[in-house]
Amino acid sequence: MKKILIVEDELNMINGLKDNLEFEGYEVDTAMEGSSGLQKILQCNYDLVLLDVMLPELSGFDICKAVRKEGVNTPIILLTAKGEEIDKVLGLEFGADDYITKPFSLRELLARIKAILRRSPNGNEESTEAEYIRFGNIQVNFRNYIAIDGTGEIRMSHKEFEVLHFLHKNAGKTVHRDDIISNVWSIDYDITTRTVDNFILKLRHKIETDPNSPKIILTVHGIGYKMIL
Repeated sequence: MKKILIVEDELNMINGLKDNLEFEGYEVDTAMEGSSGLQKILQCNYDLVLLDVMLPELSGFDICKAVRKEGVNTPIILLTAKGEEIDKVLGLEFGADDYITKPFSLRELLARIKAILRRSPNGNEESTEAEYIRFGNIQVNFRNYIAIDGTGEIRMSHKEFEVLHFLHKNAGKTVHRDDIISNVWSIDYDITTRTVDNFILKLRHKIETDPNSPKIILTVHGIGYKMIL
């Protein structure tokens, strides 16, 4: 049974989400403050976190940054009442895997949850890829979301793995930025190509010997990127 944590300060929202998720067969835990939510994420093993942006004590953005800094790759869906593009971009750049804007339909939320869980290491999708794939001086296990180099494990967010995975599946081809958005973030995402560029910049700092002179993820000016293996 998949276990989901809801971090939300509105009691009615928590109760409604909890009842519906349990009806769908998920095990559900809850937290109403940012600090308690952060501790639960760090101390417990969840398959997914539903995280409100506006929380007492710590914001959802702060929690995202903190858990990713600690190397926790649990998928996170941000729940936000804010519609401004900058908030969505920041959430994704801080390590969230998805966002959904309030008010949202239960059907849409469940679809987002199922899509992310299918892509997570313990999901149901089969993989025939080798356990580890080498990129320059690092090795990546896409099935278990692990990246290592000669000094140990490299911390990467869930979405960073997915961007890298998509580029790898299209290695040698020029990939448009819009294709990365639609395939990694799926449809109906109001984010810009700048978000993709920022993810590529972060990946280069983790996998390239010299991020300023990349040899693995190349820029195709005016179009997108190409991975060279």
